[in-house]
This record gives sequence, C-alpha cells and structure tokens, in this order.
Amino acid sequence: MTPEEVQEILDEYFPDPQIPLAHTDPYTLLIAVLLSAQCTDVRVNQITPRLFARASTPQAMILLSIEEIVEKIRSCGLGPSKARAIWHLSQDLIEKHEGKVPASFEDLEELPGVGHKTASVVMSQAFKVPAFPVDTHIHRCAKRWGLSTGKSVTEIEKDLKNLFPKSSWNKLHLQIIYFARAYCPARGHDPLACPICSSL
Repeated sequence: MTPEEVQEILDEYFPDPQIPLAHTDPYTLLIAVLLSAQCTDVRVNQITPRLFARASTPQAMILLSIEEIVEKIRSCGLGPSKARAIWHLSQDLIEKHEGKVPASFEDLEELPGVGHKTASVVMSQAFKVPAFPVDTHIHRCAKRWGLSTGKSVTEIEKDLKNLFPKSSWNKLHLQIIYFARAYCPARGHDPLACPICSSL
C-alpha cells in the first residue's frame, strides 16, 4: 500500500483529528504532554484540571512545592520525577524565556523533562510548525504498514517525513494515533478487521 493510499484511508476515518490532551495554551499543553509519558491521555485529562486550578502559568507553578505538585499528579505515574521537571522547567521559562513557552525545538529540548517527542507535539500543536512526533502507536503502525524498517524512533520519524508531504505531518500524526487505537492496537489486533492491514 502506498503512502497516498494510507493517507486516503486515514482521511476517511479521521478527517479532523484533535489533540486528545485538554489544554488552553502552549504552557498547559507542554505540561499535559510531559505528564502523558507512560500514562494514558484519559488519565492525564483527569489530573490536569486539578493541577491547573492551582497553577496554570509558570509563575503560579513555582509557588507550589514539588511535593504539592507530586500530590496533584501522583496517579499518572513517575510523579516525583515529573513534578521536579514541571517545577524546574517553569522556573526556566521565567528566567530564560520571559515566562513564555519558546517556539523552537532547540529551546524546548533544553527544558527539564522535555525530549524531542514532547517538543515536537508542542511545536506542531501549539505553534503549527510541521513536526512528526513518533509515539508507540505510530512506531507500531509504521512498521506494520511497511512505511519504515527503522529500529529507532529517530529512523522512523525520518522515514515518515520522507514519505509524506510536510503540510500533512501535524494532522497525520494525530490521525495515525486515533486509527491505531481504534483499528490497529498492539494487543488483540485482527489484521482482517483493520482497514489498512487488511489491504496490505
């Protein structure tokens, strides 16, 4: 199946995908994406209202203690390390970026707890800069659908960027995630019931 055919199916099933993490601005998106590591989007969306009710800006966040942040986010796992990252990145935003989330990969990836995938999500969804965040769903589908033989996230990201037009990346990565959850899951996958795998 060609990349164009994959895109056609994704456009049919998920024509207008929205980012599944609830947020109101680049800062709350950054925090939500950071919290989503090894945690479901549903759980993150249950946690962030409580956290953001107390602190939805870097200035408010650093007024909380790391222990208070841990208490708010405990149920999403890795609480202590995520809380430290949230507090310190908030401090960095104030000290280095006038309290604003920077719109550059380089600056984002220098923030505590922010890796390339998190930076890519923020760049694509908050600032509309073409990016292709690769999560476990995209990793799995890219291999299953024969779009990449890459062994690392970096290789798969490069392959997908080469196969699909830059203008489609921001929408496409969300389409693949939604499609993977609905039709191409890691467990209990029935290739014949998957609109893409059944056509390979």
